Amino acid sequence: MKKIISNMFVCGCMLAAFFCLVACSDELDVQQVYPFKVETMPVPGRIAKGETVEIRCELEKDGDYRNTVYTIRFFQFEGTGTLKTESGIVFHPNDRYLLENEKFRLYYTSGCETTQNFIVVVEDNNRQSYEMEFSFNNRKDTADTEKT
Repeated sequence: MKKIISNMFVCGCMLAAFFCLVACSDELDVQQVYPFKVETMPVPGRIAKGETVEIRCELEKDGDYRNTVYTIRFFQFEGTGTLKTESGIVFHPNDRYLLENEKFRLYYTSGCETTQNFIVVVEDNNRQSYEMEFSFNNRKDTADTEKT
């Protein structure tokens, strides 16, 4: 009787060990996609033709995967102006440019005397994107105002 109970106990332990081993996976689960956003410092709401505004940006990521590549592009849907990086690269609408640093500065120069609106989109190679919209109203120089 003791031998039967002992054999049943050993079989039960072996079955439990077998189920534990089958339930485990030897594959490592590595997360490669992390959400992100872009934080910007406040920018003025008014700009005169020919004036340049600095837009300070910082990429805020929930995690870091070293093979993630970020790109940036812009589209101006109202008014005219130019957007360039601190290294002097001038953006063409909807062209993608490699974002080399997590902290970066953009410089927008007004090209008109009307309202200006544009979107800047930062994307990663995992098809995630973060969109920022900027709007500027016209600000005429005080010298122009005094002449009229």
